[in-house]
Amino acid sequence: MDQLHAMEIFAEVARLRSFSAAGRGLGLTRAMVSKHIMQLEARLGARLLYRSTREVSLTEAGQAYLAPCLATLELAREAARVINPQGTELAGPLRIQAPSSFGSAWLADALARFSLRHPLLTPSLFVDDALLDPIRHGFDLTIRVGGIPDTSGLSLRRLAPCRGVLCASPGYIARIGMPGSPDELLGHQCLHFSHLTDGTSWHFSRDGEQRTVQVNAGFTSNNGLVLHQAALRGLGIVYSTTFLAWRDLLDGTLVAVLPEWELPLNDLTALYPASRQLSPKVRALIDFLVDEYQPLPPWDAALKSKSGSDLNGVKLSR
Repeated sequence: MDQLHAMEIFAEVARLRSFSAAGRGLGLTRAMVSKHIMQLEARLGARLLYRSTREVSLTEAGQAYLAPCLATLELAREAARVINPQGTELAGPLRIQAPSSFGSAWLADALARFSLRHPLLTPSLFVDDALLDPIRHGFDLTIRVGGIPDTSGLSLRRLAPCRGVLCASPGYIARIGMPGSPDELLGHQCLHFSHLTDGTSWHFSRDGEQRTVQVNAGFTSNNGLVLHQAALRGLGIVYSTTFLAWRDLLDGTLVAVLPEWELPLNDLTALYPASRQLSPKVRALIDFLVDEYQPLPPWDAALKSKSGSDLNGVKLSR
């Protein structure tokens, strides 16, 4: 048995959760994929995958084996690049996961431009607002916005500040009125992002004063783009980010709400498995994104350029 080849097959099955899909990508029949997996399990003396007619999932042993398996495969590719001069070119699959809003609004364009520089790469971008485990799901890089509840087994690098802003359409403000304080949000329709770690508690600060409001979530979604569209339609006040709302704030399609109050400042962060040696292609992508978004990300730079400093209380200097 070619153990390295079997490990490659296992990693692909673990990523796709399918023998058939892994086989199609690797040019193998489903039966051959299954044979390699069974041989690998026999060699390791442990069952790596649960099989059923509907899905394939990792066993506890499979979850433990996946990260070092991926690391070994990457080291093998690195060794080949040392011998093969063409190996210095960034090449091969690059699996990235990002939130839907940021992935669609910014990362897709950046990744396309990065790929043009490195035509031998075959990137795949998976957008989902769930906090997926990059090790378990086989991602080379995961982009997170805001809180990171568990970083065990992960390394991280800050890409950019992620500034929150409350927004509403001029039509909504004309119809319902502009709240004068955080407490007045209780009388408003609030559009709530369901993945906020503090639930429906919105936190504010001003000149050392702290305020927390348990808002009435009249409309909830796990997707920031959905909430943004609802705000544009005049449904209510949305807790958004400047990377998503900047263009509408500039053209007046949305207006900032409670601009004198600051929202918590979060980070846009790149995460990758700590147990895995950082490959040149992942390192190159992270460096590329850092150059793209630091010291001031382009969405905040546009706001600052238009206003001369801060825009309607959105603090761009923090």
